Amino acid sequence: MNQFSQRNDMNVSESAQLQCILSDYSYALDVLDKYDHQLLEIESATEENLFVITYAAAMQAIHGLKDRFGGSALFGNEKDDSFQGSLAAICQTFSGDYLYPSVEEKAAHLLYFVIKNHSFSDGNKRIAAFLFVWFLDKNGILYGKDGRKRIADNALVAFTLMIAESKPEEKEMMVKVIVNLINHHNQ
Repeated sequence: MNQFSQRNDMNVSESAQLQCILSDYSYALDVLDKYDHQLLEIESATEENLFVITYAAAMQAIHGLKDRFGGSALFGNEKDDSFQGSLAAICQTFSGDYLYPSVEEKAAHLLYFVIKNHSFSDGNKRIAAFLFVWFLDKNGILYGKDGRKRIADNALVAFTLMIAESKPEEKEMMVKVIVNLINHHNQ
């Protein structure tokens, strides 16, 4: 086989590999493209809400985290009533319809509000991330049909830090990004 023929074979192999990668990550690349062009919308989300988060249930879950993180008196200590406001906000209705109709929208807003309202003396990002996945689990969508986590640890950290570092005017886009990364396209 001559050198030209080998180079063409390698290009065909590289092309096939490239097509495989593009196929495997086409949804993620489409989300990024829609983000860049400000065309990202909420789609393929779960309409059936099985679990409505309450203040009492959330605080019980947060107290369960306290020991995991050293039992500090500051961890999960509410600074004001903003946490209750965050929970109420995700369950808001207008004319009998939820303002955030899907489970994914409620979860993304919960993550956003708990981080941005900084309701606790310590642990806001950890509490927000935990409540986010706990809420998804209680609504039956945290794990895929095969029992595997739908949100990898690194994605949960990235979501949390992305929100923490975002500007308030980016809220709606942050929520849309998260919803599109946890919706039915990602099962």
